[in-house]
Amino acid sequence: MSGEASRPTGRVDVDESLPEAIERLASTQRLLVALDFDGTVSPLVDNPRDSRVLPAARAALHELERMPDTWIAFVSGRPLAGLVRVTEADDEALLIASHGVEVRLTGGAVDVGLTDEERGKLDALAVELEGIVAATPGSKLERKPVGLGLHTRGVRAEEARAADRAALEAASSLGGGFLERAGKDILEFAVRDATKGDGVERLREHVRATAVLYAGDDVTDEDAFAALHPGDVGVKVGPGETQAGHRVSDPDAVAALLAELAAARAPRW
Repeated sequence: MSGEASRPTGRVDVDESLPEAIERLASTQRLLVALDFDGTVSPLVDNPRDSRVLPAARAALHELERMPDTWIAFVSGRPLAGLVRVTEADDEALLIASHGVEVRLTGGAVDVGLTDEERGKLDALAVELEGIVAATPGSKLERKPVGLGLHTRGVRAEEARAADRAALEAASSLGGGFLERAGKDILEFAVRDATKGDGVERLREHVRATAVLYAGDDVTDEDAFAALHPGDVGVKVGPGETQAGHRVSDPDAVAALLAELAAARAPRW
């Protein structure tokens, strides 16, 4: 296959200032590329276990990883074990999972250390949510290290809204105290507070980054955009209100953006 035929087709020029921002990032001394996974480097699919990084995005990330003073990290709401599986990450990959609760830096995960009370709250809510899932065909319950996720991707909109309402009522009936977070086709309940913004800050400190690129498509990525510093670049993927300074259309466009960043940074090394 020719090089021309294999190039990503997504547009990266959704706003005119993005190419300039890519050039600026390419020249930074220590670059961190932090990426949400689902809907950012992988298209959204009905079965989350089937998600994988787009080949064009993976090729660009491999190019960047080979460059000195350049780090790649994935930042996701998925639990760490699931994130490792879908990213096909090696032992040295930098991973932020469970919205910043789980952190893997050069092979080590942070122990979340739930108390007996926290486990009891989650177990009680899990029983309620399992009943909601049983009554809502197509929905799924995901157990996370410090929470639970009610997935409604593929469920009709009216039924998904009803399931979410029932889940919120169930959490309230148990005395509340859960941290509730709504994302794309998922409603999450947690007993510990952490955000993707916290995760990005941990990564920045770990690699001593002089600039960060963060790209994401979901509501939860807004915490990461809010944590960016002057000189960093935030890229919102798809529609919706955002604090990010730039926007691209879809994961194909993210792959193209990463390829342009790799091409711009390579000559500097």
